[in-house]
Amino acid sequence: MSQHNEESFRDMTMKQKIGTIAGLTLFIFFILGLVIGIYLFGMAGIFKLLGVEYTSIWSLTIFVVSFFFLSTIVELFSKPITGLLTRKITGKAEVLSIQFGVQSLTNWLCLFTVGEFMGSITLTFEAGVIIAMLLTIIEIVFEDKDKEKTIKKSGTAAENK
Repeated sequence: MSQHNEESFRDMTMKQKIGTIAGLTLFIFFILGLVIGIYLFGMAGIFKLLGVEYTSIWSLTIFVVSFFFLSTIVELFSKPITGLLTRKITGKAEVLSIQFGVQSLTNWLCLFTVGEFMGSITLTFEAGVIIAMLLTIIEIVFEDKDKEKTIKKSGTAAENK
């Protein structure tokens, strides 16, 4: 058997506790920065393809960060609503279309809201709808991969018992 040389957090000195908390905080900021950076470069590419104009890279950064945080908050409410709407539906196509509709609507609402508050970005209705649909497709694809991994892990755990 392997020995655990890890100390309990209670047994650490104050210096070790501060170091641990600072390390975890830096790790969280790094991951958050990585995710927002991917959003930033993705949005910059989509904006370039669709002809959306912005005055500077900083206005695009503020737009992406604002959209990221607003959509995270809105998603806390839209996910349960989608779950309630699709709870009794057995067809995968119907569930997928309802998820796509609700998520596209909430993504578009967030894009529209942030775009209206920012005068430095010119986002047309058509571009907003296309971007919302693209973001929804990406979200659904990544959610399905996460669900498949969870199912596979629970399936193998059940088989091992």
